[in-house]
Amino acid sequence: MLVENIKFTARSNISQKIIAAGIVFAVLYLASSIVMTLLLAVLIAYFLDPAVGLLNRFHVPRALGAVLVLMASTAVLAGLGYFLLQRADDFASDWPRYSLVLRQTAVAVNQKVASLEKHVAEITPQDEEGARARPAVRIENSQPVHELMLRGIGSLYAIFLVATFLPFLIFFMLTAKRRLWLATLHLFPELERPRVESMLTQVGVVLRGYMMGNLLVAIILALASGIFFWTIHLDYPFLVGTVSGLLNLVPYLGAVLSWVPPMLVGMAQWKSIGPFLGVAGALGGFHLAAQNLLVPALVGRRVRLNALAVTVALMFWGWLWGAVGLVLAIPITATVKVVCDHAEGWQPLGRFLGARDKVRPAD
Repeated sequence: MLVENIKFTARSNISQKIIAAGIVFAVLYLASSIVMTLLLAVLIAYFLDPAVGLLNRFHVPRALGAVLVLMASTAVLAGLGYFLLQRADDFASDWPRYSLVLRQTAVAVNQKVASLEKHVAEITPQDEEGARARPAVRIENSQPVHELMLRGIGSLYAIFLVATFLPFLIFFMLTAKRRLWLATLHLFPELERPRVESMLTQVGVVLRGYMMGNLLVAIILALASGIFFWTIHLDYPFLVGTVSGLLNLVPYLGAVLSWVPPMLVGMAQWKSIGPFLGVAGALGGFHLAAQNLLVPALVGRRVRLNALAVTVALMFWGWLWGAVGLVLAIPITATVKVVCDHAEGWQPLGRFLGARDKVRPAD
């Protein structure tokens, strides 16, 4: 009877875990706008908290410090956005020249494809009845570019929700940090609170290290790309360098995505394949240097996730939440690793997600 009870309890625990996982997944999917907004607010609040704490040491109240930091951050982003918009406006005024080159390229590619199809048809002839019976392939109801962009970054409602509530959430989190910290600790028994406090501290270190490290890597890549494009006399070098540098941060795909902006602009300037190969080689070198030198030095020491965990996280969260999921994938996975490292019975999963943790042999 005791053995049967143990088996029944084990099956019940497994069933409960599966049901709980299904509920969590349903909440993440159905309430994605709310969850993404909360997680973005937490990530940005952890990043801005040291500046608010520094002002607080100079006897500036946390509420006022949070307002000042948010205003300064908004001003920096607005200034950067204004600079990029000016360059983008200049690029838009020259767009007819680039669109003409793109159309000519598209026509040339279509001619090459038609010629290839003709040669293939000559090699594998078919009877006229089979050719007539084959239905013509037509592309209808093509989606405009803005719809594809909205599908990638989420619905319009999600964007509105983030833009509206994100500043207020960040402000409240920065202002009420101490109260939220104590309230979180009091959710656990007194004996477990030191471990929870250590876990929360480590989460803060990981998230701030991830944000600061990626910001520094993005600045370095944008400056390096912009200076390189300026030296080769590419039009709009710093606009293209900023976009290319940010795309270069995308894991795995960034080495190719960063080629698109300079090659798009260079099509109206370059008449040979040499400059395109040079841009591809230089940006590929920037990507390798960033992923093998800058990211491990500035981000990897604190995040400490192996390549498999990063890849699976990017695939899962990108599929679930689109572009925002790609941004949040590594912070979420790094936080899960920290929680597993401090939770009883979950340490093996933390070691599995970790990159440098060594598994001690059993005694």
